[in-house]
Amino acid sequence: MTEAIRTEGIEYVYPNGFQALKGIDISINEGEFVAVMGQNGSGKTTLVKHFNGLLRPTRGKVYVFGEDSSKYTTAELCKIVGYVFQNPDHQIFSSTLLDEIGFGLRNLGYAEDEVLERVKAAIEKVDLKKSLTDNPHFMSMGERHRVAIASILVLEPKVLILDEPTTGLDYKRSLELMELVKKINEEGKTIVLVTHDVNLAAQFSKRVVILKDGKIIADGSSKKVLSDTLLLAKSNLIPPQINILAKKLKDINVPEDIIKVEEMVEFLQKYVNLTKLSK
Repeated sequence: MTEAIRTEGIEYVYPNGFQALKGIDISINEGEFVAVMGQNGSGKTTLVKHFNGLLRPTRGKVYVFGEDSSKYTTAELCKIVGYVFQNPDHQIFSSTLLDEIGFGLRNLGYAEDEVLERVKAAIEKVDLKKSLTDNPHFMSMGERHRVAIASILVLEPKVLILDEPTTGLDYKRSLELMELVKKINEEGKTIVLVTHDVNLAAQFSKRVVILKDGKIIADGSSKKVLSDTLLLAKSNLIPPQINILAKKLKDINVPEDIIKVEEMVEFLQKYVNLTKLSK
């Protein structure tokens, strides 16, 4: 399995003297869907900004597909590891979709016909039913999130980092956006999701990494990490609601590591059928 991102003992100290990362070792393989979690100030955003050179470690090393990232500029790394910011309005600055999504390609010197072709493909990939001449500033928050994602996907990075992508969205729009991200992952992209939403992490990620005070305190399967009540409490995180229910139903042998509604439905259907058969 190809290793996409690896860090070795990285530390990061901000100019004001605050140490945000305290010796982080992590490896993320190509094709993974990893949720990075923790409370504000835990270091999660600081960590993922090292993956594409937006930040450089005070100490330690970051490797991107086996190469020492210090050998490359941030612009070069961003073509491999794309970063979608928490607020899409921090990325969007053009008055048309074509100019916004095509900006990176034009900046890299792509011919206009290829820019047009790739922009159209990116818009289709994020299921954004808008004209190339539409102004992204006048779109809904959910649509602006899709514009921001498309503007990164158009560069065809191998890794996509999304920093709190559901901020400002209601639950329905959050699910729609995350289904899109899931599809992108299934097509081969490595996804690193920064989030504080345990329910979304449970529903979509396969692996969860939890940071606290600049250190990793948990790294494992979503099912294992997000069903560990004591572990989550250390980071002031609450287990998924369905897991809380599962633990309350242990008297009927509901597995205590259920973290998805679908898992609960499947178990209860089997339980009801077995109960009927026993009568």
